[in-house]
Amino acid sequence: MLLTHEPPVHFATLPGWNETNRVLLRALDRELSGPHVHHSHYELGRYENTYIPLPAIPEIEPVRAAATEGARTILQRERLKLGFWFNIMRPGDRTARHNHEEEDELLSCVYYLRTPPNCGDLLLYPAQGPVRITPVEGRFVFFSPKLPHAVEENRSGQQRVSVAFNFGQAESS
Repeated sequence: MLLTHEPPVHFATLPGWNETNRVLLRALDRELSGPHVHHSHYELGRYENTYIPLPAIPEIEPVRAAATEGARTILQRERLKLGFWFNIMRPGDRTARHNHEEEDELLSCVYYLRTPPNCGDLLLYPAQGPVRITPVEGRFVFFSPKLPHAVEENRSGQQRVSVAFNFGQAESS
């Protein structure tokens, strides 16, 4: 189910998210020391993005499928290309203000796997003023890739874990 919020932000909850998150977090722990992992965006003392190829972490499939269906509904497009990465924020970590305009992205999304209390709100910066979104496990937040956003400092004492998606125009065949 997609719910809309102003500015154009869409929320959805993954059915069965609790078990899916448990399985996916275990798979993420397994793969973090694996040969397929690479990191990017070294900012504020940490690598913000952890990339694991889909074949190495098939446990992401229910999340990927639901995110893709949500993007298709929001964008009214059947064919989309997808990129995803994990964000693992230790206590004290934060994410600087940025956007996802680097390429041909049409929609950005974050899905929350682990969100202890005080782990850092998502801050969106539309023209009319900042919007604060508290992360909730099992929830998707979809928004424009052009919208500047940041994540507040993780003050929880535990890891905050999410997976981010960018959707773009599929290549024509």
